Amino acid sequence: MARHRTFWADAAKTLTDWLDERIDLTAIRALIQHKVVPIHRHSIWYYLGGMTLFLFSIQVATGVLLVLYYRPSAEEAFESVQFIMTEVQFGWLIRSIHSWSANLMIATLMCHLFSVYFTQAYRKPRELTWVTGMALFGIALFFGFSGYLLPWNTLAYFATKVGTDVAGQIPVAGHLVLRILRGGVDVTGATLSRFYAIHVAILPLLTTGVLGLHLFLVQKQGMSVPPEIEKQAQPLRTMPFVPNFLLRDLVGWLTALAVLAALAAYFPWELGVKADPFAPAPAGIRPEWYFMYMFQTLKYLPAKIGPIDGELVGIMAFNLGGLFLLLVPFLDRRSAREEKSPLFFWIGVGIVTYIAVMSMLGYLAPGGK
Repeated sequence: MARHRTFWADAAKTLTDWLDERIDLTAIRALIQHKVVPIHRHSIWYYLGGMTLFLFSIQVATGVLLVLYYRPSAEEAFESVQFIMTEVQFGWLIRSIHSWSANLMIATLMCHLFSVYFTQAYRKPRELTWVTGMALFGIALFFGFSGYLLPWNTLAYFATKVGTDVAGQIPVAGHLVLRILRGGVDVTGATLSRFYAIHVAILPLLTTGVLGLHLFLVQKQGMSVPPEIEKQAQPLRTMPFVPNFLLRDLVGWLTALAVLAALAAYFPWELGVKADPFAPAPAGIRPEWYFMYMFQTLKYLPAKIGPIDGELVGIMAFNLGGLFLLLVPFLDRRSAREEKSPLFFWIGVGIVTYIAVMSMLGYLAPGGK
């Protein structure tokens, strides 16, 4: 056993020396030796970023496998997914893991976003870290929206029709946005091809750039410490990133993988019925859970609010809410000097409560079943 350990240690050293001669690993060694993570009562939230990144990696790996068999046309898309689920060995499991990991990734991303908000980790000099994180959140939602149509089943078809109709209500640019998304006036095979290109080419390219910048900024600025912890008199405890924090992160990833495998095995993602553009929309159609609060809000709004369409008012309100979150580091100027910024704290509580309540109502209301 000792000889085996010596062999692998010598092999690793040989490889490291070979690489060091060619690309100089000094900076990486310095990073591993000196990078530390603060320890305090909010440290648990640090693991959400790594968890989201891990689930995104699962998305990439399973997505590549699915692309090998998927055919992005209205005539063949449904049948190709059906073939994956019934004929390809473990194809049903790969598709279920891809679908479940997408939902879990957005859930952890939302938790990560609001944990950063409430711990005020967007403070100077981390404004750009927050902005790139918000950009990644928007990209993740668009990943979910574009991927939902790809199986070309009935629910996906009509949900996409409703979703693109909503996008078409955007003032001034709405009609143009609608045509760009659909590849025409209606949801057709052109829409499917366009969503496929967006899902497997454009969004991954955007994600690579924005994620790279986000990780660079996180590394450059280090882990943020909440203001109330920062102001304590005693020195802040830390732990080495390698191996202490990394091993804890790894435990979280393995836990997520176990949950993901259980969900995919016991609750496999259903395919449904092939889309028929000439069929009536099924009763109780609804979007994915992360769009439910928007969907339910638009259902409650009256047709007209004064001279303006109620749906348009709702869309503008959501756009303003997203803009507020994007700009919060530049609006919350007191947070860098005080333990709490009460106004922004309670705005955050209101946003989270609103999302939770409206989503719950969307699933409990008779029309949401």
